[in-house]
Amino acid sequence: MTGAATGCCPCGSGRPEDACCARYFADCSAPDAESLMRSRYTAYVLGRHDYLYATWHASTRPQAGSLGGTQLHWIGLQIVRAQSGGGGGEVEFIAGFMDRGKAKMLHETSRFVREGGRWCYVDGDCRVSDIGRNDACPCGSGRKFKQCCAAKAGA
Repeated sequence: MTGAATGCCPCGSGRPEDACCARYFADCSAPDAESLMRSRYTAYVLGRHDYLYATWHASTRPQAGSLGGTQLHWIGLQIVRAQSGGGGGEVEFIAGFMDRGKAKMLHETSRFVREGGRWCYVDGDCRVSDIGRNDACPCGSGRKFKQCCAAKAGA
């Protein structure tokens, strides 16, 4: 479920948004790769494209304005594994989303670097697949998709 539905941060941490990902929006100060990944997911949910650009490494950052046309409804985030150390990190995650009424799942292993005291997203290896109605809901509720977010989204 998204933060709006639960009062918690959209990243799924269970903490209030202001005490979680939103605190990084002003100064891009995420302390590790996983925190940056969670805050970037939250930025996608909230449409905070400014934060996405600010935390994208200059070598791979898309042109300004290229994210604005994306009208996805993000369902939930699950971190599979995360590691940070030295100047780099990786986060493997699964994120569910609705795209024009179709339920999809993004499974990505993202790469991050730490430069100038800040973590930045570099790139990732990803695949997108359909979410079946009987699959586990990507919001992390433990329920079937059809009994959870699909019902709420009208899918």
